[in-house]
Amino acid sequence: MDEESWFSVTPELIAKHHAVRCGSGTIIDCFTGVGGNAIQFAMRSNHVIAIDVDPQKIEYAQQNAVIYEVSERIDFIKGDFFEIAPSLKGDVVFLSPPWGGPDYAKMQAYDMSLLRPRDGYYLFKIASMIAAKVVMFLPRNVILSQLVDLSMLADPPWNLEVENNYLNGKLKSITAYFDKTTTD
Repeated sequence: MDEESWFSVTPELIAKHHAVRCGSGTIIDCFTGVGGNAIQFAMRSNHVIAIDVDPQKIEYAQQNAVIYEVSERIDFIKGDFFEIAPSLKGDVVFLSPPWGGPDYAKMQAYDMSLLRPRDGYYLFKIASMIAAKVVMFLPRNVILSQLVDLSMLADPPWNLEVENNYLNGKLKSITAYFDKTTTD
């Protein structure tokens, strides 16, 4: 892994939990980085699509998938998620976009406009066209009312569950699970 990946990869225990929550369908990991989440998804699912714009990160992710013996369950795509998105369909879209480096932890409140490469509203809009379930892995200090706003953007509004992720007794991150409301 490169230096950035050491502080940006999802801790393995949290990634395992995400995999349980995301289920066994086709999971699209839009900003896979070195593959921490994609590997855990592949341990529970037969099909994972792992996308990253950085060819070096994809190479690291492929090597890590070999180590964990799940490489045959992951399709790695070197490319820009936003360019690929119109051709994607899956059961779950997992978004763990860059938070802007370690300085996010110094902020009292993290505004989703700081997410990279696009703000949280745009990310959700694109992801909601791909799957009926969208999962966002976010900083622990994210403004929770913005997550509610996201769920209300859709018509009809999507269900939202917000989960605090603790590691070693400390709040590490927030995971937001959005589910498309079914109408009967």
